[in-house]
Order: sequence, then C-alpha cells, then structure tokens
Amino acid sequence: MSSPMAGSASSASKDRPASRTSFIPELQSMMFALGDSRRALYETAALVEDIVHTQLINMLHQACEGAALRGSRVISAEDILFLMRRDKKKLARLLKYLQFRDYKSNLLKTLEDEDVQQEPGAAAGGNQRRQRLAQDFLVWMDQTGELLPLIERQEVDPIKQERIERLERQTRSMDAAQYSEFCESRQLSFAKKASKFRDWLDCSSLELKPNSIAMEILSYLAYETVAQIVDLSLLVKQEMMVKNNPVTHVISASYIHYNTLTEVKRDPDSPEATPPSTPGSSHSLKPLLQGNGSVDGRVRQRKRKKSCPATVEPPSGVIQPCHIREAMRRYNYSHTITYRRSGMAFLTC
Repeated sequence: MSSPMAGSASSASKDRPASRTSFIPELQSMMFALGDSRRALYETAALVEDIVHTQLINMLHQACEGAALRGSRVISAEDILFLMRRDKKKLARLLKYLQFRDYKSNLLKTLEDEDVQQEPGAAAGGNQRRQRLAQDFLVWMDQTGELLPLIERQEVDPIKQERIERLERQTRSMDAAQYSEFCESRQLSFAKKASKFRDWLDCSSLELKPNSIAMEILSYLAYETVAQIVDLSLLVKQEMMVKNNPVTHVISASYIHYNTLTEVKRDPDSPEATPPSTPGSSHSLKPLLQGNGSVDGRVRQRKRKKSCPATVEPPSGVIQPCHIREAMRRYNYSHTITYRRSGMAFLTC
C-alpha cells in the first residue's frame, strides 16, 4: 500500500469527483481554530482534505484486512489500536481520548438520570466500555509490558501544550466578533457530522463496516491529522519567512511566530497602505525613478504594467498550499524508515 504523499494528494484534488462529499468549508474553520488565518485559502483546505481523506482511507483498508484476519464481521476499535501500536505517543493520545469519551458519556447519563435513584458509583462504572475494550485488547496484544502503562499515563503532552499556548497568543489581538467566530470554529469536529463523515469515507463500499466506536476514533484521528498538518505548515511558513526576509533573523522566534499567526491591521502611513496617486495629490509630486526618469519612461512603464495580467497574491499570514506540500515532504522523508517497517507513516495524532 503506497504512502500518502503530498504529491498524490494534490493530484487527487484535480481528479476529485464532483459528487464526492466535501468538508472544505468545515476545514477552513477548523484551520482557523488551529492557528491559520481567519480566512483560510480554499486551495489549502482542499489539499488538506485530500491528505486527510487519503490517510483515513488507507487506514480503513488496513483495518479491514486486520478485521478479516480476526474473523470479525465489523471493523472495531481493536483493529485501529493494532495499527497504531508502534507509536506509543499516538497510542497514548488515543487512549486518553477514549477515557474522555467514557467520562463524557457518564456525565451525560448522570444528567439525564439525575431524578432516578442510583447506587453510589453505579453511573461511574456503568459506562466505561471504551476503556475496558482498549485495556483488554492491550493485555492480549502486549507481550513486553510496554503498552499497558500508557493507560494510566497522566503526563502533559508537549505538542498539545504548545498548540494551546500558540492559540492563546493568537486570540490576544482579536476583537469580540473575531473571538466569537474563533470559539465557534473550535467547536467544529468530524464527529458532530457523523452521517456526512461516513459518506465522506465511503464506508458503504467496504466489505466490513466500522462500528460506532471505530467511527468515533476515525473522526478523532481525522481532526488530529488536520491539527498536525497545520502545526507542521506553520513551522514551514515561519522558516520560509525568515529565509526570504534578511531582517527578520534578528527578531526572536516567538515574536515572528506570534505576529505571523495574527491579522494585524496595517499602518495607514505605510507604503503598502498608501492609495494610488491622483493628479493634484501630494503622492503625485514624489519623484518616480522608473525607466530613464523622464515622463515618456514613466508612461511606457505604466503601459507595460497594464498589459501584464494581474496576479492576486494571498495574504502573508495565511497558510498556502506550498507550505502544506513542503511540510508533507519533510514528514514523509523523516518517516521513511517507519513507513518501510510498518507499511504506513500515519500522520494521525
């Protein structure tokens, strides 16, 4: 099974069926909530969608093969846990997510049954099927004792912590409307559109269908894949900005990181914000060193500019498709050994 390279994803975007379900509008909002500009580029979101879709489709096919070997009639959480067994950090994040889902289910059940008399501890232990399922499977699969401690691990995830700090810096310059939109974008997920998500993965064409818990895990992995793509692309964008500007190398990395992730209003007195000069205005009196400096030279320059097709450049603070492709190229290169060993370099988590 081939690796989901950025090139294949970009070519897939050109061959995208018109009838295929699309998450591009939701992805634009998700990318904003994860650190991108307030108006994420459509082309960038389409490329991210193709990468995430390729990742999950490959994972589903491998999980289907594993379920068939087990003699199962459905794709379950065990098949996905088996695929992620080689990366302890990703597996630990997934186990923590399953614990959170059980906790949320218990809380909702308690609120619904608050008028019903229950024995102490009945609700707490009555709905931990995800944790028990994962623990029983790890006990069966773990022959070295390295995976079981992940269930009880309570360490702070440095990647998640850095992501939270970056988003906190991003919200400092937001007004009330922007922050409200940011909070709404933070609430988006693939799990909240379960039917659309299932159609997007084309689960009906699979020989074995994923069950409800497997779909929960896939929706979580899809969102975390988007988050990791944004994380890597922001690093690439920051590095490209430093290389292109010979002045920014003297500025601290935290300053660059903060200012590139926020939409700062331009200074009205800056040259970029200066309106086009008009006859009689103060701007028209400034000397223009174009051509040979004469009036004819200026006229020829203007005619050349008018004859050239206008190109609209994306905002400097937005993630562009080139950032995504470069991030994926580096990730796939650094995970070549892992890919050859396990058959897939998953971006999830």
